[in-house]
Amino acid sequence: MTGRTSLTIVLAAGEGTRMRSSLPKVLHQVANQSLLAHVLAAAPQGAGSALAVVVGPDREDVAAEATRARTDALTFVQRERLGTAHAVLAAKDAIAKGADDLLIAFGDTPLISAATFERLRAPLRDGATLAVLGFRAQDPTGYGRLLVEDGQLVAIREQADASEAERKVDLCNAGVMAFAGKTALDVIEKIGKANSKGEYYLTDAVEIVRSLGLKATVIETDEDEVRGINTKAQLAEAEAIMQQRLRKAALDAGVTIVAPETVHLSADTTFGADVMIEQYVVIGPGVSIADGAVIHAFSHIVQAEIGKKVSVGPYARLRPGTSLGEGARIGNFVETKAAKLAAGVKVNHLTYIGDTEIGAGANIGAGTITCNYDGFNKAKTIIGAGAFVGSNSSLVAPVKIGSGAYIGSGSVITRDVPDDALAVERNEVATKDGWGKRFRDKHAGLKKSK
Repeated sequence: MTGRTSLTIVLAAGEGTRMRSSLPKVLHQVANQSLLAHVLAAAPQGAGSALAVVVGPDREDVAAEATRARTDALTFVQRERLGTAHAVLAAKDAIAKGADDLLIAFGDTPLISAATFERLRAPLRDGATLAVLGFRAQDPTGYGRLLVEDGQLVAIREQADASEAERKVDLCNAGVMAFAGKTALDVIEKIGKANSKGEYYLTDAVEIVRSLGLKATVIETDEDEVRGINTKAQLAEAEAIMQQRLRKAALDAGVTIVAPETVHLSADTTFGADVMIEQYVVIGPGVSIADGAVIHAFSHIVQAEIGKKVSVGPYARLRPGTSLGEGARIGNFVETKAAKLAAGVKVNHLTYIGDTEIGAGANIGAGTITCNYDGFNKAKTIIGAGAFVGSNSSLVAPVKIGSGAYIGSGSVITRDVPDDALAVERNEVATKDGWGKRFRDKHAGLKKSK
């Protein structure tokens, strides 16, 4: 919001016991990104925006994720769990700096958007002291009701305390709030704990604001956007909603997705123009797909760069560190890992390429394996431009196949092969000046066929 500073406090101290997991709730993932990271990405950022994340004691893992997702995030520890207002005051030092707008959000609402945060700030610019995010629930049972009179929020009534008439209200509290910065600390510090649990609840801020003769209001959003994640079932529901969003965004950007409901995307997937994705493709984190690339059915891709006009699959697996140059082809039942393939490389069938660099225009035959692991260490294979590796060959790393070299089918290569040489069987190598007749004839036949 132009001209106004902000502080966003994200509450992430809950353990999430109903998730039935040793992993903190906010570190569970939707679209291959933590719940917390989704919220931090949506929170205001850039000049004039500050960010604080409140974590539980001994939760260095959550603090680390916060600073990984947003390098500008400050972390504060809530030593005791005494309610939401108590959690906010763990970041009192940050609040005291006096941003124009104070936003309070939760680390388990991954579907919230940056646009909603901005809409929530708008009433503060117009003089409101407090803006509360609400939604119309299909079934409001169990939610706190937002009671509005003459356009102003007068109370948040919990289900247990609501009258029969109030329980019929379907406008519910999402928990996300925005305070005018100049009065935020005073209001929050006035919140008491005179309730059955003896805890400090942010919802009491509405009555305090009203008692001071100040204005509280409601901003409405879609119910899906403020879904909190408390169980694995809710996590799965959020995943489904996020996938629908990501697919729609890709389609709107011009990506052709043959059967969208079968394709799984990640929050950070990027696409060029005229990309096509066939059925049952899984794209994990860290994937970029350039112009004109085609991802065929049943392929699985993680942390890979796919160049222009590349063809992948069907049934291909691209593991982390894969980079495919323009026009490269990865065929069925091919697996790559830490592999850099230059333009025009073909790896069409039943092949494993790991810890490997392949020069432009090389052809790797079916059943080829780069033997990169000896049981103790990984080693690298380098294949030169224009090299031809015959089917069912094993390249035992560390090894270098020269540019233009020809590896006969069924070969086991344990030593370097020079440029333009021909090698067969167990590294029987012939150079241009010393080939036997059968090597010379075979090489000549190959050249002729080209």
